[in-house]
Amino acid sequence: MRTAQRAAGKPIRYDGRWRDRDPGEAPPGAPFAVRLKARQTGETIVRDAVQGEVRFANEQLDDMVLLRGDGNPTYMLAVVVDDYDMGVSHIIRGDDHLNNAARQLQIIQALGWPEPVYAHLPLIHGPDGAKLSKRHGALAVEAYRDMGYLPETMRNYLLRLGWSHGNDEIIPTAQAIEWFNLENIGKSPARLDFKKLDNLNAHYMRAMDDAALAGEVAAFTARGTPPQTLSEKARARLIAAMPSLKERAKTLVEMAAAAEFLFTDGARTLDEAAEKILTAEARRANGEILALVADSPWTASVLEEKARAFADAKGLKLGQIAQPLRAALTGKTASPPVFAMLEVLGREESTARIRAYSA
Repeated sequence: MRTAQRAAGKPIRYDGRWRDRDPGEAPPGAPFAVRLKARQTGETIVRDAVQGEVRFANEQLDDMVLLRGDGNPTYMLAVVVDDYDMGVSHIIRGDDHLNNAARQLQIIQALGWPEPVYAHLPLIHGPDGAKLSKRHGALAVEAYRDMGYLPETMRNYLLRLGWSHGNDEIIPTAQAIEWFNLENIGKSPARLDFKKLDNLNAHYMRAMDDAALAGEVAAFTARGTPPQTLSEKARARLIAAMPSLKERAKTLVEMAAAAEFLFTDGARTLDEAAEKILTAEARRANGEILALVADSPWTASVLEEKARAFADAKGLKLGQIAQPLRAALTGKTASPPVFAMLEVLGREESTARIRAYSA
């Protein structure tokens, strides 16, 4: 049948050869399938809450299989029965299932069951405009979690990706629950924009309570490779540093990387850039700064004031003093404000790290 249809250039579908024949004509003991005797004229109309009224010509829908030759039900029958048994009232899914809706509706109508509300959503496309697929990267929700995005961010972003409420972009979960309806879902595919996602995540990170965000970072590092469990001391430092960390990071990945120097004690391993900064002259300056602040109150404002006075006396810019301190404290050339981090780490730990790279 399929070979003949292909040769004739016709659509591949069941031709109804057993539709009106006497079952007695079937070969004894031959396996058989049970099909829906579908309407062959008129239209099947899916009244969709997103797509509107979608019409399918019945002559294009063949007598679909309900039970296979081995007695197992097909997906089309199973999903209709399962939805009915579960009391499903709304079927909300991707618009690639719109054709399935017409076939499933025929079964529902044949059984005399109430029709659910259908809402077929446009698919998400990648940045290149093609249907989102593995080649675009992350697909599963867990992948976005591992990329450092907060749950609040993903709910807000996915909501706005295919739905609108005026010009509102920041829509907290509680507000989304209150406002959401099917009518405002767009019909056109939306593109995944990682820049927008990053900016939205940065907003939610800045808005989150410091201790709660520190908890998210701790959970993130515990899931890492290798996993790292933060001590109580590390968590306390993280919370204290959070106002500075929030201003720079857009994801938990960035925040965990920026805060890494807070998680353990002892002298830091220098990266290549930090190694270059810590010249013999810079190490001598570190040693002089340590002596200068030995008896000073250990607060960011006092430490910065002392460092600024030291730089002025040497005819240097503050950055020329701060950068070697930062390299010694963190092992890197970029970090949250260095004097705030001196206060977060405390006198004893800060002194030990700077002394390791002083002359």
